Amino acid sequence: MNTRLIIQIAYSLLMARWKQTLVAAIGVTFSITMFITLLSFMTGLNKLLDGLVINRTPHVRLFNEIRPDSIQPIQKAPGYRSHYHMVRSIKSGNSRQEIYNSGAIMERIAQDPRVLGLAPKITTPVFFNEGNIEITGVVYGIDIEAESRLFFFTDYVVKGQAADLKNVSNSIILGKGLADKLLADIGDIVQLTTSQGEQFRLKVVGHFQSGLQELDKTQSFASIKTVQKIMGKANNYITDIQVKLTDINQAPKLAKEFNKVFEIDAEDIQTANSQFETGTSVRNIISYAVGITLLVVAGFGIYNILNMMIYEKMDSIAILKATGFSGKDVNRIFIMIALGIGIFGGLTGLLMGYLLSSLIDQIPFNTAALPTVTTYPINYNPVYYFIGGAFSLITTYFAGFFPARKASKVDPVVIIRGK
Repeated sequence: MNTRLIIQIAYSLLMARWKQTLVAAIGVTFSITMFITLLSFMTGLNKLLDGLVINRTPHVRLFNEIRPDSIQPIQKAPGYRSHYHMVRSIKSGNSRQEIYNSGAIMERIAQDPRVLGLAPKITTPVFFNEGNIEITGVVYGIDIEAESRLFFFTDYVVKGQAADLKNVSNSIILGKGLADKLLADIGDIVQLTTSQGEQFRLKVVGHFQSGLQELDKTQSFASIKTVQKIMGKANNYITDIQVKLTDINQAPKLAKEFNKVFEIDAEDIQTANSQFETGTSVRNIISYAVGITLLVVAGFGIYNILNMMIYEKMDSIAILKATGFSGKDVNRIFIMIALGIGIFGGLTGLLMGYLLSSLIDQIPFNTAALPTVTTYPINYNPVYYFIGGAFSLITTYFAGFFPARKASKVDPVVIIRGK
């Protein structure tokens, strides 16, 4: 049968019950709107929360774990090799935090095509002196240029200039919580004591706020040279090598490889932050589940409306079949009706979803824990719009398939005789 004629008949049936058609289309529109808005907001929130840690976490971290020596001196003595050894109170005295031959290791890693970049780091515990009170803290010695390029360090410096760590000698950037404890502003001098009892005075050149308050109450940053001087170490002293990869999913594999090649402890980001990945996955599953549920509910609404339309249009269907329309033609008419509702409702829903997401994106969201965030986070990923549009068509197609099949099997003789 002529396709254009079939389309005209489907349009006429739609308009004949335009109120029911509008209700079905509104159901699809609402479902798609909420699907897009919910996913955009939830994934945007996930990226924000994960970014608080993942942006500041290397994909692979190389370091020396403090642990007791697995082979004790008595086991090395030739006269006792055949004996059973029972050693108590084993200490970690011979362990070293320093990465031996760190320069050669960094040069070798930097040549790996899978590596985007690396940043050396020194970690040392200290006490900040505030009158007679000693506040426990940690000073990280960093290469400011590498940290800013790979780990967005400058984005979290809420006061002062990150570059002053390199330009100003004996300078330090304090965590916001730690600065509040010490009442230390830009230009002030803070005094700290190392674990060896040495005291140093450093000039505050900035405040750092990661959004994780417990960390900001203890952490601070200085240049690598400053921390080496504080610790009394040589200029090749490094405790951590932070590696960022071109593909984060290769981190577990490369961590094992670096551990074997360089005989050093290596921790990948998936292991270090497994709880964040789990939370992200669960939130994404919930978002998709709610969105798909809305679409399925809208599909049942279309199914019910088409079912009622078929019962009300039995005589029209019988006339169509009596005048030469086949069951296949009738099937196509009602499938077109369902898809027409899905296309109109889906496109409107995508537009409304985008507009609602944009509206949420403009709502002010100010919190002291997240200084770089000013509005609610929204993720405008085109994939969500594609999924929403495709699912609206699939849902409405199946919602119309079964009523259409029922309509195609109507016997016109029975209907006309009954009339």
